[in-house]
Amino acid sequence: MADRIRWGILATGWIAELFVKDLQLTGHKVTAVGSRTAASAQRFADEFNIPKAHASYDALAADPNVDIIYIATPHPQHHAAAILALNAGKHILVEKAFTLNAIEAQEITTLARAKGLLVLEAMWTRFLPHMQRIRDIIVAGSIGEVRSITADHRQKLSDDPKHRLNDLALGGGALLDLGIYPISFTWDILGKPDSMQASASFRETGADAQVATIFHYASGAIATTLSSSDSAGPNRACIVGRKGRIEIDRVWYEPTSFRVYNNDNVVIETFNEPRIGRGMQYQAEEAEALIAAGKTESAILSPSETVQIMQTLDQIRAQIGLKYPSEA
Repeated sequence: MADRIRWGILATGWIAELFVKDLQLTGHKVTAVGSRTAASAQRFADEFNIPKAHASYDALAADPNVDIIYIATPHPQHHAAAILALNAGKHILVEKAFTLNAIEAQEITTLARAKGLLVLEAMWTRFLPHMQRIRDIIVAGSIGEVRSITADHRQKLSDDPKHRLNDLALGGGALLDLGIYPISFTWDILGKPDSMQASASFRETGADAQVATIFHYASGAIATTLSSSDSAGPNRACIVGRKGRIEIDRVWYEPTSFRVYNNDNVVIETFNEPRIGRGMQYQAEEAEALIAAGKTESAILSPSETVQIMQTLDQIRAQIGLKYPSEA
């Protein structure tokens, strides 16, 4: 697979660097990179020994030696880049948050389906080994019916009002950059919530600094998430069932360990596999396996679920009064 599926990298920022490092560490094939300037593309290509540097996204999309494009721009640019790549006949892996809103997400997934191309949200946590094992444990009934989930994603990030994370025009704020992790996690375990409540605090720029959510489910289960860009938290998660619980260690959304307890507080399973790189290669493996099998949707994170998660984020933003300039 690594010899046949050729990756193109769209954008040359920090997250693209991390992804390419993991790809190359684990034997995947990166054949081209595209940026808005020739200098940026060439710098990136030189750093990672990538054969072709394109001075535009259009040129990358047109490259016949690229099969799938990883889209690593800021959120507001995901939609245009995804449409460009799909219209050029390329499969796509799109960074999270997938788009600014559900309308954009639906347009991307509809086009991908019409063209018979793979579209996958780069929610890399979903594809990590410890998350795959957690899903198996829950399906097996080891902790019984899930009754609650708690998860946080809190980091002390830049207070500079000009920083991308604090710029609403660039989709900045805690929700799309950080909150997407625990929110997608609750979807992974419990699916679509029946109802939700959200609360937030804001920076002077108007970007959300903290967002808290409570999701309620028809089963009676409750999930709570807390995300912040202005303060660091424990970054742990816990899934509690009627027969036991799963405690995921720091940092729960990266490759890590966990323990399964029964109701007598006895550890009945411990998971602690060696870490390979940052762990971003697992989503690439999923994408390549799907392409090889002629499939366009992942059972782990389908395009329709990605759209529904974006709808959830839209509902949260409506409750906290958050709108991006491009939506005005």
